Amino acid sequence: MTATGPRSSATLPLGFEVELDRETRILDGGRTLLGGSPIRLLRLGERARPLLAGRTLKVRDRSGAVLADRLLETGMAHPVVRSLPTPSDPRYTFVVPVRDRPRELARLLGSIDANSPVIVVDDASRGRVVIEELAKQYGARFVGLDTNVGPAEARNIGLRLVTTPYVVFVDSDVVLAPETIPTLLRHFADPRVGLAVPRITGLATSASGNWIGRYEQARSSLDLGARPARVQPGTLVSWASTACALARTDALRGGFDGTMRVGEDVDLTWRVVKDGWRIRYEPTVSAAHEHRVRVGDWARRKAVYGTGADPLAQRHPEFIAPAVFAPWSAAFVVALLAQRRWSVPVAGAVYGVAAVRIAGRLRGTERPARLAVSLTSMGAFSALTQTSALLTRHWWPATVVGASVSRRVRRAALVAAVSDVVLEYWRADVDLDPVRYGFARRLDDLAYGAGVWWSAAKGRSTTALRPHLNSGSRGEGR
Repeated sequence: MTATGPRSSATLPLGFEVELDRETRILDGGRTLLGGSPIRLLRLGERARPLLAGRTLKVRDRSGAVLADRLLETGMAHPVVRSLPTPSDPRYTFVVPVRDRPRELARLLGSIDANSPVIVVDDASRGRVVIEELAKQYGARFVGLDTNVGPAEARNIGLRLVTTPYVVFVDSDVVLAPETIPTLLRHFADPRVGLAVPRITGLATSASGNWIGRYEQARSSLDLGARPARVQPGTLVSWASTACALARTDALRGGFDGTMRVGEDVDLTWRVVKDGWRIRYEPTVSAAHEHRVRVGDWARRKAVYGTGADPLAQRHPEFIAPAVFAPWSAAFVVALLAQRRWSVPVAGAVYGVAAVRIAGRLRGTERPARLAVSLTSMGAFSALTQTSALLTRHWWPATVVGASVSRRVRRAALVAAVSDVVLEYWRADVDLDPVRYGFARRLDDLAYGAGVWWSAAKGRSTTALRPHLNSGSRGEGR
């Protein structure tokens, strides 16, 4: 079976309310909006301007539905989720893949409403009897597999048994808050939403107070941050974890790729997007995940995440790039990396030309030059942070080789490694001193990057290692 996309005629219902993202700017007395991910300019026509009341828009007619849909599509606005109704048929079924972990499974099942249907798919546990008894104790349907097939195919087996309009995938090492699923369910008032996910936070346990546990609380690979977002490749939130995810059953007819042991959640979300569905990330509700906190287990898991790079590159080569640059920002970075006498003047010239070109595209807005400088600075900063990640994370084996023969590479790597830690530590809400945070950050990057390179070597492809050049589009009208 293949996934089916939303009906092209589907529109937002009357009463649907959206609010502009906190980074979206209202310019020119309400005639222009600037924001989204990637950032763009949206000019509002005479009929569209009055539809915005301050920073919110409530759908009252077709024109409002069209504008609200456009704002959601560009990431300029997000649903005011608590104002939305639940679907007319709000029934959902939990699908829980598990292999051993009886303590964790009992904890999860205890956090699920007793009236909710649950399917526990046992993926060839060594202690199968214990898992089956737990499922029966909590009133869940038990499906036992004799062969280990991996979490993706285990979820598929559970999905085939679901008869409700919605399905909740949740991993056994997660604990759900009571409001999480009911809140996510409200997102489906938008007929184009196929999947909604909460923020994945760290579960407090007796072991999670060590330095790795505190680092994971602030920098977990599964935590997508505090800002709501439309999940879309090439944006600030480019994928979503299915450690906890609520989906329309009709949007998942193809299910997960059962051949993938890692990265299957990324693959699923990208296929759902390709099929025309929207995916919402809702950080006002959360699912608590028991992170790995032993250094060896934690580092191995980070490396495993990296090994998903080449399989994803084979399936989605257009989405997998470790960095995306505009041509001018690539030239800006290359000039600085050269570390010659001419580097700063050339980088400055590139910056200036880019600012002038952007100002030309902003003609007709208030203070286009000032706005262009702001946008160009944001682009330059993004290019530098992405380059830092390439040097210290995705390309670190090449960086090590280069540093062994080049003083310039050593300087670039040192600046990247230190500045990355300083910026991330300053932004993160972390209960950890900067030295241990920095050490964990570098271990994180080394493990993940090693997994990416192993994956690329195994697949005999550099697709997952190659940045993309993208000229993009900065202006739109309506």
